[in-house]
Amino acid sequence: MSFLKNHSDEVLIASIIGALGVLIGTFFWIVFDRASLLQTVSKAGTIGTARESASLPSAERPAGQTTLEILGDTFSGYSTFRNADFQAALAAAGIELTYADEFDQAARSQLLSSGEVGLMVTTLDQFLQHQPAGKIVGLIDRTVGADAIVLNSQQYPELTSLTKLAPLIQQARQQGKSLSIAFAADTPSEYLALVLDTKFESFNLEDFKLLPLADASEVWQRMQEPQQDIAIGVLWEPFITQASQQGNAVLFSSQDAPQAIIDVVVAADTLLESNPEAVSTFLETYYRRIDASVQDADLLKAQIAADGELSDDEAATIIDGIEFFTAVEAQRWLTDGTLDRRIEATAAVLALTGRINTVPRDTAALISDEPIKIAARNSRMLAEMLENTPEIADRLLGEGQTVAVRPSTAGRDIGNLQVQGRITFEVGTAQLAGDSQKTLNQLAQQIKEFNPATTAVKVIGHTSNSGSPERNLQLSQQRAQTVANYLRQQQVTHQLLVEGKGTSQPLPNLSPKDAANQRTEIRLVRLNEQ
Repeated sequence: MSFLKNHSDEVLIASIIGALGVLIGTFFWIVFDRASLLQTVSKAGTIGTARESASLPSAERPAGQTTLEILGDTFSGYSTFRNADFQAALAAAGIELTYADEFDQAARSQLLSSGEVGLMVTTLDQFLQHQPAGKIVGLIDRTVGADAIVLNSQQYPELTSLTKLAPLIQQARQQGKSLSIAFAADTPSEYLALVLDTKFESFNLEDFKLLPLADASEVWQRMQEPQQDIAIGVLWEPFITQASQQGNAVLFSSQDAPQAIIDVVVAADTLLESNPEAVSTFLETYYRRIDASVQDADLLKAQIAADGELSDDEAATIIDGIEFFTAVEAQRWLTDGTLDRRIEATAAVLALTGRINTVPRDTAALISDEPIKIAARNSRMLAEMLENTPEIADRLLGEGQTVAVRPSTAGRDIGNLQVQGRITFEVGTAQLAGDSQKTLNQLAQQIKEFNPATTAVKVIGHTSNSGSPERNLQLSQQRAQTVANYLRQQQVTHQLLVEGKGTSQPLPNLSPKDAANQRTEIRLVRLNEQ
């Protein structure tokens, strides 16, 4: 076959080129002229980073230059808002942004309510505690390991789980001491301690001397001073890693409850009323930078390292503990009821621990989903254009965050969950009785708050000392299995472990024959990757 082209071939090729030219011209007219969707597309099919000034559709800009001030703190997850490139992009869009730290959460909310500032970033629990005159308009991140409850194993080697806590507290009291728990006040650290207080039966903040401190660095410093009697410290990175390296055990982290700590963008009601376009442009520009970081992971790492004067390894550790929302995923949470459910769950924790008096009834009144619409639309359009790189497209759509469950075995105990109600059985059988199903329905919802990739559930059955030991051991195993089966029917996806103890572990200060010994423990345990 000859590779020489005859004249007719040349005509055909010219025709094809002409047609392609029309198609390409039409494509660029649609993309560039209509919306300026992309200025630069790399050979790999991804848009350039923020340094390459990729441009996406814009809302109608407010006339003139708009000045906005946003309040936050030094959390690495907020680094984009104080980044010079981000602020320059906003300036090009007609918004001059000033970022300021306000570590007093109450003052931060008050300044927003008074209209002195238009925006603030905070955690969902702090938003609910202080109830500023504003609405959640965007979601920033959820922490997935960046905050943790750490046992002071160096000073108290016997403290390996919450099940070992009660004897240690009793021993300290007999010596005229009080064990302490240290945390950074008005931060996710304090809220994570509140979560444990409401979820685990052997953890009660009232049993401790509370040491609210200014920062996690101070918590870690105090934990290393034996005279402080700190049994538990609540830390964030890089101090979690430093504590672990010195032999202290991480009991529970935000990775184990990945929807517990949510950072949000709040816009003042006055700003939403007077200049909603500015809020939309702000979110559009912010999520554009997040889209760029989805495509270039080094962008965010370099930003966080520079922002916190950290090494690349330290910045990478922090990023591993933070999962950033894209615009599409944030919009989905704002509109499909997910954020409403998180508000209800968070408010319940705050109400149970006395931080708020009532749980908000109208969660929709706390949310405004209008300002994020353009940012979400942009991300969807970008994802469509990057269909040849499906992993990036999925991340932009908020669908690439699922962590594969690795082979694992049950490891260290975390603690027994609080069971709201009683789990009882018909006499001498493994058949559920009374309100047990109602109790287990509530328990199943509680268990779903925990990460099935990092935690498992152990169901432990006990009986009183009546009848033969062999029969009691068998009955306790059967009852534990009945509970596990019911939880599975309620779509609990965690690994469920079943153990019957028979009469081997009667409750203290009770006769072994007392019916109160007939009980079922629900214990959360750590999963160890193989």
